[in-house]
Amino acid sequence: LGLTATPERADGADELLEQLIGPIVFRREAQDMAGEYLADYSVVRVNVQLSPEERAAYERERLIFRQFLNDQRISLSSLQGWQMFIIASARSEAGRRAMMAYRESKQIALGTDSKLRVLSELLQRHGRDRVLIFTAENEMVYRISEQFLIPSITHETGIKERREWLAAFNKGDVLALATSKVLNEGVNIPDASVAVVLSGSGSTREHIQRLGRILRKRPDKEATLYEVVTRDTTEEHISRRRGDVDQFREANREAYDSQPFRW
Repeated sequence: LGLTATPERADGADELLEQLIGPIVFRREAQDMAGEYLADYSVVRVNVQLSPEERAAYERERLIFRQFLNDQRISLSSLQGWQMFIIASARSEAGRRAMMAYRESKQIALGTDSKLRVLSELLQRHGRDRVLIFTAENEMVYRISEQFLIPSITHETGIKERREWLAAFNKGDVLALATSKVLNEGVNIPDASVAVVLSGSGSTREHIQRLGRILRKRPDKEATLYEVVTRDTTEEHISRRRGDVDQFREANREAYDSQPFRW
């Protein structure tokens, strides 16, 4: 017997479950249990735009990256294509520049200043709630921590310090925490009611885990997951991938464009 909240895997290894254990015989989505066993929740997508300077830099780096893929006849439509790109990028100066361009464009899309402006508004809106802020990279976590004076928890945070911040959060002495991946699972934070996903992978597994951090049922609790996405970048595709699962498709979903919000 196997029991899991996140059977899907980005690498396709979930196919082994059926071979080793058997097919899924019962499945119940988070939305089905909301209000009964889990807190009621909604998913809100907030769209942001790159600044003109960020847009110019993003398009420049993407052009370098795409040109290398075209020259090498590499398609990234599969995991094998990505592996081919990694191998090819290590074999030449052009390949190394293409890898750098990929990373630079990703950093621009995920770390645009407009996301921090949205975060500022959300922190004001939820000033009395317990808020978890998730990012894809530690660099953004530390940037948030410095700008908003919010404690950060990453893989570099010592166990003792991590426990102290989580205890302070659970007691209400600290109302917000910024993290990358280490709080995705394995922590008990029952009073967290708001999650702000500033960036992440395309993994539905990761997205479900982040949603799960705010779903512990409490009297009159209504949880909200905000997903902040940069328009007209590859992050839109990433967002579609991680949201392509029943508990997100069927959740109470809303979408807003920033500058300003239309609540």
